[in-house]
Amino acid sequence: MQRARRARIVATLGPASRAPGTVKALAQAGVDVFRLNFSHGSHDDHAAAFKAVRGAEMALKRPLGILADLQGPKLRLGRFADVEIEVKPGHKMRFDLNPALGDETRVQMPHPEIFRALRTGMLLLIDDGRVRLRVGERTDEWCDVTVESGSKLSDRKGVAVPEAVVPVSALTPKDREDLAFALRLGVDWVALSFVQKAEDMAELRQIVDGQAACLAKIEKPQALNDLESILDYCDGVMVARGDLGVEMEPEEVPVAQKKILRAARQRGVPAIVATQMLESMTSSPAPTRAEASDVANAVYEGADALMLSAETAAGDYPLEAVTIMNRIMERVERDPLWPGLMDADHAGMDIHDVDALVAAARKAAEASTTACMVVFTTLGGTARRMSRERPLQPVLALTPKPETARRLALVWGLEPRLGDQPSSLEGLTDDAVEAAMLYGLAEPGQRILILAGTPFGAPGAANLLRLAHAPAHVERGAKRARRT
Repeated sequence: MQRARRARIVATLGPASRAPGTVKALAQAGVDVFRLNFSHGSHDDHAAAFKAVRGAEMALKRPLGILADLQGPKLRLGRFADVEIEVKPGHKMRFDLNPALGDETRVQMPHPEIFRALRTGMLLLIDDGRVRLRVGERTDEWCDVTVESGSKLSDRKGVAVPEAVVPVSALTPKDREDLAFALRLGVDWVALSFVQKAEDMAELRQIVDGQAACLAKIEKPQALNDLESILDYCDGVMVARGDLGVEMEPEEVPVAQKKILRAARQRGVPAIVATQMLESMTSSPAPTRAEASDVANAVYEGADALMLSAETAAGDYPLEAVTIMNRIMERVERDPLWPGLMDADHAGMDIHDVDALVAAARKAAEASTTACMVVFTTLGGTARRMSRERPLQPVLALTPKPETARRLALVWGLEPRLGDQPSSLEGLTDDAVEAAMLYGLAEPGQRILILAGTPFGAPGAANLLRLAHAPAHVERGAKRARRT
């Protein structure tokens, strides 16, 4: 099961899709990584979904990644005596810590950390931005606000503070329980919500301690201001456009998306574009033309992966959503203009020898007779560096570690597979040629580029670039190759 595209698909599992047969069908249709959304569902639900993915992986003989997405803090108003109140521009009221039921004059906001972060003149957003408020007088226990736009406030609506860093950990007690459970399951990726600063990701990495790859969801303006420092602690990043769109003006979100994708590409950090990609397909068997263009544009921008949320978790057409996303992505990558866009941006040469080697491999692969590249990798670092260069030839990433293969399922252009650690230079070439032919990535007589490192099995030791040719008159799977 090779993909006919380089960009990857992430799909969220939920009531509409977590049955084993559906999971297998979604993987066949194009899903590379499955997301478990811990904002919804029980641990038993997620355990069943995890088992279904591993079953599909075994049946299809293709590594499938599993991403655990933590909920993060939920900042909300308290409750009203009448459940809902009417407001209009100019309406004034107070938010405070008093747990008494609210009315038109005041309501509880049970988050002292918000009051500490607020300053006079700051903007508050309620209910995903449907109500906009401006802060007046304030203390560490209350603030007066004036309604700028909106028509009603009701119980437990969410609060966003786009102009301040709220001094709260991105990991709630619930998140810590969910994280421990997800790591016991053996997930491949963990996504952290409510990231505001690099310390949030540092805290997650310390807890995860190498048991999974760590991904930052960029969903707050504050994270954009500290993006480079956050990326220092990331194995992956997500452009969470839904939450970004709440706290930023609409015209700023596409700019933010491009900023995040460029920064991630320079670092060789895989980036996911998420939220409302094919939103209408939660209830329709076909997307809108605007949604098709949105998917296509993310592929033109070089995103590693695109994510489906409600479309596959709770929608009426999960399989159709994956199928059409796969079709759009494949079509973009057949566009004669697409290769030039991928070649337009290459990372600067790092001080590491492996970066010089990877750059040389990309140039060598441009020859028309090159069928594919084979990268031997232990922890995935060399393969990710190769992906960063956006080579147009398939890249077969061979690793002896199942967890590495599953993590690489998220990365642009890679076909991760399990393979034994080479024991000699001769064996390295034979294994690479055999694997390339076995997986249908090279035909007899075609050139294969091999990237590896000695001593074999040492992480980060890539120092060897070899050229080989698939034998012209030997059955696919044979172990003899002509080395050059």
